[in-house]
Amino acid sequence: MIDSMAALAAAASTALVGAMATDTWQVARDGLVRVFGRGREGEPAQLAARLDEEAALVSAADDSDEARRSLLPAWRLRVEQFLLAHPEAVDELGELTRHLNSALPGTQQNWVQHVDARDHGQAFGVQGGNLIVHQQPPADRPDLQP
Repeated sequence: MIDSMAALAAAASTALVGAMATDTWQVARDGLVRVFGRGREGEPAQLAARLDEEAALVSAADDSDEARRSLLPAWRLRVEQFLLAHPEAVDELGELTRHLNSALPGTQQNWVQHVDARDHGQAFGVQGGNLIVHQQPPADRPDLQP
């Protein structure tokens, strides 16, 4: 369950930060305040203020995508810690994340790709481009030499 919480935290924070300075922002902001603020006096107002401040930073930045990339790790950590403390919020946050991802402009939608290599294997992955790999066999493996 921890891995699924980490994946949800990554997806939710990506959708949240991606929505900053877009037409979807108010929905993202209000949704996160609602999910995070259940039964916590005073915290929703503080969270809303932080979200507004960081969205203003993205809006004012010369490179809004770079500003989003800078904010993403902190939000991922916040969301992950929140989910660990409040696992009952997983479904609601998942629904909000799905809604935001479908509402975001195509340029703000982010895709997550996991590439794993195990047992001395190699794995290569790419999104939105080409990957060309030229490799020589290891020198200590004469059986693989051309």
